[in-house]
Amino acid sequence: MINLAIVASHPIQYYAPLFQRIIQESDLKIKVFYLWDFGITNQIDRGFQQSLKWDISLLDGYEFEFVSNTSKDKGTHHLFGLQNPTLTNQVLGFNPDAILLTVSYNYASIYKFLWELRNHNIPIIFRGDSHRILAKQDLKSKIKRLIIAKIFQNFAACLYVGKANYDYFRYHHVPEHQLFFTPHAIDNQRFSDANINLQEKVKLWKQELGIPLDSQVILFAGKFEEKKCPLDLIQAFIHAQLPSVSFLLVGSGVLESAIQDFAVQNQHIYLAPFQNQSLMPLTYAMGDIFVLPSYGASETWGLAINEAMCMGKPVIVSNHVGCAADLVKPFENGLIFEAGNVDALTDCLREAMSDRNRLKRWGEESKKIIANYSYDHVIAGLKQALKAVLK
Repeated sequence: MINLAIVASHPIQYYAPLFQRIIQESDLKIKVFYLWDFGITNQIDRGFQQSLKWDISLLDGYEFEFVSNTSKDKGTHHLFGLQNPTLTNQVLGFNPDAILLTVSYNYASIYKFLWELRNHNIPIIFRGDSHRILAKQDLKSKIKRLIIAKIFQNFAACLYVGKANYDYFRYHHVPEHQLFFTPHAIDNQRFSDANINLQEKVKLWKQELGIPLDSQVILFAGKFEEKKCPLDLIQAFIHAQLPSVSFLLVGSGVLESAIQDFAVQNQHIYLAPFQNQSLMPLTYAMGDIFVLPSYGASETWGLAINEAMCMGKPVIVSNHVGCAADLVKPFENGLIFEAGNVDALTDCLREAMSDRNRLKRWGEESKKIIANYSYDHVIAGLKQALKAVLK
């Protein structure tokens, strides 16, 4: 039996089902150490600009404990948002054979943790999802590369989630033999199972929103914020002039007022409020295609694409979205466009919506592709890493 301590920033809807799945493995005993209680208590989400608490269970089915966070401004949005003085003692109290970090190293608490563990001879495995799609070669970037490479020397292995993330680790001099593939995944089963018998609910919600029942729907769901570029998508939709196609935006955030203004001016643009986790399968079921037009380096993967594909949806993503190279096969299950290029996005919308039957085939292909991005594949990669570091 391997004792695996997992350090996580806070309960996350994508990780909790993975932890539940891991304990079914007879040779792994895990305990998760949370550094913050966001997600299970009502707190303001900075992106959605509202108080929220996830409405699915994130703490059942596995062993965990919270580590007291003494930060005056708790959160993952800054270096000192996670300050957990007792982290090392609590983790060592579990007597771990190995430690898995699923939280970024770039927090005060993690730097302290790595320093305090330097003489304990416990292998640390790091799982990240950063990429260098927008690579810079200036002096600051070169210095940053050296610093990150030095930090990565603390890890006995690194788990990469996709092609862009693999390149990121290699750029920072992580040896290939220390890299193990653990694909970014969601609870595929929850979304696949929910996809059955949703059509009647889709009709009812369309009627409530005023969307014509025979209209195809382009869907955006997420935070209404600059990096996700919902305003670019609105402009592209308006320019595309698509017959019998509606555009539904689901979510909230700082751009909500601007988005509402467009919806008032265009009868084919519809808004729905933020939907909690239990309603996300229905949200994806509303769309005939899902679009994530993000710009910049901070869309490290885009797990909404996993969710949409589990629901059998074709997808359009910008080339800044981390999962683009892994999950989107142009003209097989979707399209990729140049981030920030509204004309290119307009062309993608026109192309995708020009053939209803082809769009359905793309959706079927999405389901096939995403089947290989599952928790079972994550666990297989994790086990390979553990075998390597615990020789």
